[in-house]
Amino acid sequence: MPHSTLDPSRLSRQGFPEVVFCESKTTAQIIDNLRGLAAANGRALGTRLQPDRADEVTAALPGSSYDPISRCVSLGDTPAPAENTPSVAIICAGTSDLPVAGEAAATLSFLGHPVRNFNDLGVAGIHRLHDRIDEIRQSSVVIVVAGMEGALPSVVGGLLACPVIAVPTSVGYGASFQGLAALLGMLNSCASGLTVTNIDNGFGAAIAAHRILHNR
Repeated sequence: MPHSTLDPSRLSRQGFPEVVFCESKTTAQIIDNLRGLAAANGRALGTRLQPDRADEVTAALPGSSYDPISRCVSLGDTPAPAENTPSVAIICAGTSDLPVAGEAAATLSFLGHPVRNFNDLGVAGIHRLHDRIDEIRQSSVVIVVAGMEGALPSVVGGLLACPVIAVPTSVGYGASFQGLAALLGMLNSCASGLTVTNIDNGFGAAIAAHRILHNR
């Protein structure tokens, strides 16, 4: 196709297939790329597909489905997790962070990982985290999604032994600087060994978790 050069060998080379970043692409380009990757790998995933274009994309790709919260579109059969596959917990600080947490969950599910979602456990009501911490400890990797001042990953990182991946979101008032305050707070965390992604990068957090689990 003239507009893109797909990477169908990424699955065998890196352990996960190429994913279509739909933002800034035309609808035709998105459809072509998803169709091409599904033909190569048996399935395809697109992230950041705006709801106003979802109907056109799914209509052109029979068997595809779209989730308006995560803004992810998938085509083909998602592999069922193998027995005893380690799970990933995704902790969302607030309901406003759900789109980014959903992107991480959709990506992990696409890659065959069991996902356990823990929503609205932010530090403004820290008792909510303590009420669920024993459940969270049952997962092998934890992704923490938070905006505002970005404090939640530091708290979680001080309570768990497993890898913790922090995702700052652009949720917050003016002084949050569209997520920069949360990003800097997470980068300066006193919880040792915290991994931090870019702002709103739920996809990147999911791939980091996949790399950790894929190479165990």
